[in-house]
Amino acid sequence: MPALPGPTDWPKDWGRLRRRVYEVIEIGRGEDRASRVFDAFLVGLIIANILAFCAETVPHLEALYGPWFHAFEIFSVTVFTIEYVLRIWTAVEVPFLSQMAPWQARFRYARRPIQVIDLLAILPFFLGHLFGLDLRVLRALRLLRFFKLSRYSPALHTLVRVIGNERRALTGAFMLLMAVLLFSSTGMYFIEGHAQPDKFGSVPLAAYWAMTTLTTVGYGDVVPITPLGKFWAMLTMLFGLCILALPVAILSTAFAQEVGRRDFVVTWSLMARIPLLASLDAQHVAEVLPLLHANNLPPNVEVIAPGSPGTAMYFIASGRVRLTTPDGDIDYATGDFFGVVALLDNDVNPGRFQTLTRSRLLKLYREDFHRLEAGNQAVGRHIRKVAAERRAARHLHTREAPRGPSKNEHENEP
Repeated sequence: MPALPGPTDWPKDWGRLRRRVYEVIEIGRGEDRASRVFDAFLVGLIIANILAFCAETVPHLEALYGPWFHAFEIFSVTVFTIEYVLRIWTAVEVPFLSQMAPWQARFRYARRPIQVIDLLAILPFFLGHLFGLDLRVLRALRLLRFFKLSRYSPALHTLVRVIGNERRALTGAFMLLMAVLLFSSTGMYFIEGHAQPDKFGSVPLAAYWAMTTLTTVGYGDVVPITPLGKFWAMLTMLFGLCILALPVAILSTAFAQEVGRRDFVVTWSLMARIPLLASLDAQHVAEVLPLLHANNLPPNVEVIAPGSPGTAMYFIASGRVRLTTPDGDIDYATGDFFGVVALLDNDVNPGRFQTLTRSRLLKLYREDFHRLEAGNQAVGRHIRKVAAERRAARHLHTREAPRGPSKNEHENEP
């Protein structure tokens, strides 16, 4: 009979449990089945909460399903509260917080914007029930649950980071807009103030027209009637087009740069997992990196169809891929590459290449392979050597054995 854990084992078991919870709710996304289930459940619950909030504002739906809405709200708050508590509890596992005292790590973690949003998403419920409040403003704070989705949206994270990085340029564009708004409304006040005192009798009144005109909305409820006023309106429209284009250009350019940096980091991290590419020096890495295209694929996805032309080869950064042919199946694992024989022979692929697990692949097109080979002959020779071995094996009616770059092969290559 196994011995029961003693008191000295409890801290270790507790720590392992906390680490596992942290992996599920934070770092295990896409790699861990429990994490995928957890994320999918929370995303579905957040979306259901937004739909329920909107439906609750419809009078006849509120009358028919009011108790159900309330029960669903209690269930949702319970789940979100447990999630919030678990995230605060596991904050000591966050790498950059693990060196702090537990209370400091949790306090620092709780101050993060996403954690503040999590707290505000559940706070209205407790304020309403603990203090007997029924303020619609507090109930409207339930809409903050929508922003919980940002935790699962890398694109939104990128956009927020872009806005933070470009805040000075955006502030300058906003100040320029305010300056044009002030000059436009002041000019219209002096031009149209006597003709339409009810609409342009003061700068604040004219500012309404200036803002709708600068933003190209143009409601049409306030328009100039004098010739000079119409000419001033034309200038305002032209300035509006120029001014509003500034923040759009700033954000689009910065967003493209941020995506490029992210792709660079992702591709480099994948290259480091492939021995053949990880052996390259910094100069060759800079040459090879732009040639590779990262692909994240779920299990059971066809990568190369049977009989398709060999236009590209693939490196496996993680995961497993299977080649299915009439002669049998061949499995490729992390560090291997495939599709090279058809690429070099300008031939068709002999069978179907399909992912067996979630896989991260680096795709290299034929033209880019020739560039890679010209820049690094050692890598090119190794790839051609493996292709020749596979080609010979195919002619001998034997299975094409997957072969990744080994340490000895790298040492023997110039």
